[in-house]
Parts: sequence; C-alpha cells; structure tokens
Amino acid sequence: MYPEATTVTEKKVAFITGAARGQGRAHAVKLLANAGIIRLSPDGDRDEVWTDIIDVNLTGVWRTIEVVLPAIRAGGRGGSVVITSSSAGLKGMASDKAGAQAYTAAKRGLVGLMQVLANQYASEMIRVNTIHPTGVATGMSQNPAMAALMAQAAAGGQNTISQMRNALPIDILQPENIADAVAWLVSDEAAYITGVQLPLDAGFAVR
Repeated sequence: MYPEATTVTEKKVAFITGAARGQGRAHAVKLLANAGIIRLSPDGDRDEVWTDIIDVNLTGVWRTIEVVLPAIRAGGRGGSVVITSSSAGLKGMASDKAGAQAYTAAKRGLVGLMQVLANQYASEMIRVNTIHPTGVATGMSQNPAMAALMAQAAAGGQNTISQMRNALPIDILQPENIADAVAWLVSDEAAYITGVQLPLDAGFAVR
C-alpha cells in the first residue's frame, strides 16, 4: 500500500498519515490515539520502567497526534481526536511500584495534552477528548502476571489491583464497550463535545 515505506516505523507512520487523508480505513477527520503498557512487578530497573512507560503511554500518543493532526487541519473540515487515557488518569491509586506511578502520571498527562489541543484547535472545529476506561478484557489485563495479581487481591492481599473497585457490579469491560463509546464521541451526535474527560469506568471514579 505504501511502497515508499521501507521500515516498520515508516510503514506505521505511512498508514497513520494515509488514514488521516482518507487513504486508509479511518475516516479523514477522525483519530483514536491509543497506546498503553504497564508493569506492576517489583523487579527491574525503576528508572528504565518509568522511562519505558512514559515513552509509550504519553510520548507515543503525542507522536501519533503529531503525525496525523496536520492532515486533519489541511482537510479544512474539522475533525475529532479521541485519546485513550485510563481510570488512572482520573484517580490515582497508592503504589510503590515505578510502573504504576509512571502509568498514572502518563495517563494523567494525556488529560493535560487533550486540554491544550482542544483549546488550540477549537476554532477549526477539531474536537479533542479523552476516554477513561476501567479494566478491559485485552492482552494488557488478560495475562499470567495480571492473573497472579488478581488472585492475590481476591484472596485478600493488598496490591494495586485490590484498590481497583468498580461501583457497578461489573468486573471488566469488553473492547466493544469502548468501541461503542468512541464511535459516539467521533460522530455528528457529539459534534458539540470537546475538552471532556469521558469515564468508561463502571463507576470506578466515584468509589
């Protein structure tokens, strides 16, 4: 599709840029900026863990927007940028783990980025919002490391997971729950919404 792209990075950038221009699957004026890793184990170099998570979860999202935003603006038709933050971007949990600290800092940082961009580009009818999911059934939550933490929490142990309680009796969301919310947020029905932090959290933030 992009013969001029030779490396994996170049191909990723080419796809994102092409999508923003209407050459890929995404609509020309809609972008979902989504990146996330987390590490909750106590091992590893703390500085390296912090840096890796900030690089992906915060800087990676900023770089994605940097690539796509010029094409959205050039279209002159407005647009919608949705940034995936987290329930951690609304409410921080106690933790001595560098990974949890970095994850929360990055996801909270995305709120600041969203607000800056929403203010900057509102006059061009480019809307920018964040979504804040609680736990979602994806590879980030469905893996042996997370399963061990969940088992420890279920047995009464204290860890990062044990603090994560949804108000509604919903243990975990499904990816389609998030997709439905994003589809609404980028639709014409939400054309007046910008600069908001939308919780998709089964009431996690009110606990």
